[in-house]
Amino acid sequence: MRILLSRTDRVGDLILSTPAIASLRRSFPNAQIRLVCSAYNKVVVERNPDLDSIETLPDGIDPRAFGARFRGEVDIAIALAPRTTDIRLVGATRAPRRIGYTYLSRLVARIAARRDLTDLLISEADPRLAERREPYPVRHEVLQVLALAERAGATKLVYDLVVRLGDGDREAARDVPAGGIVVHVAQRWMREGSTLESLIALLSELRVLRRPIVVTYGEEMNGVAASLAESGAADLVAGGLPFSTWAAVFEKSACVVTVDTGATHVASAMRRPTVVLFEHRYFRLNSQEWSPWGVPYALVRKPASEEPAALAEERSEIVDGVRRLLLP
Repeated sequence: MRILLSRTDRVGDLILSTPAIASLRRSFPNAQIRLVCSAYNKVVVERNPDLDSIETLPDGIDPRAFGARFRGEVDIAIALAPRTTDIRLVGATRAPRRIGYTYLSRLVARIAARRDLTDLLISEADPRLAERREPYPVRHEVLQVLALAERAGATKLVYDLVVRLGDGDREAARDVPAGGIVVHVAQRWMREGSTLESLIALLSELRVLRRPIVVTYGEEMNGVAASLAESGAADLVAGGLPFSTWAAVFEKSACVVTVDTGATHVASAMRRPTVVLFEHRYFRLNSQEWSPWGVPYALVRKPASEEPAALAEERSEIVDGVRRLLLP
């Protein structure tokens, strides 16, 4: 059997797709399994043992033209992301089985996807319904993507996230204090219910837990990181790390604190307890679909305003969440 998978979006989403990839490998051990990803998220799967080959979709290339390259070479093609790019790429393969999913609320996308796919699954994730109905259950993205593997015939399901580290990655993180609290800084810390000043205060307040405080960040946060380093609130501020070194830093930690971003899922893959700060809007939906997977966690909802009292309450919830996760 020849299986082609496509997931060209974000790092965290590809991590959440690794159980489905592993399930296909266990269910079809002799299959040829290829993945099309992006140059950006390829770092997640470069050492994945369940893939025979990886191809990257170049920037600016029509996904239909790229997918057409696989015509006659694929028995099953699966769009692991509910995105037009991946669905069109899979559709262009004209494989006998072309599987994907989209969201309940995206009527136009559903109509378009039916032209490309033989099997279209519908996710119940709908921000409007999630906010209006209480409760409104939404499956985790891991389970939504696993459903695609099941539709393809997978019967041996794997639920663990797969991100492989090597000794070199751990050696690269040797100077990072072990057993600390890692706070990953991304753009969502700086807007809508969180501020730089409040983040610096949080780092200081986490010291009550008597653990080293480590900050990680991406290149887009260089200016913020400089302010954090100048504040002296963290023991180490480390940025620009290769993906595997960054994951190794998480692996050395006792707990990870992050906003809703790919760091959540890197921490889960490293089996680390995690506190996640979600946006106030669409909290009911996002906190179900993208919560930490397979690890102890605490979820905090951003306040609706940036009033000092609201930000202080937010920081208190984060510190209390870390405290509970660190309990023996």
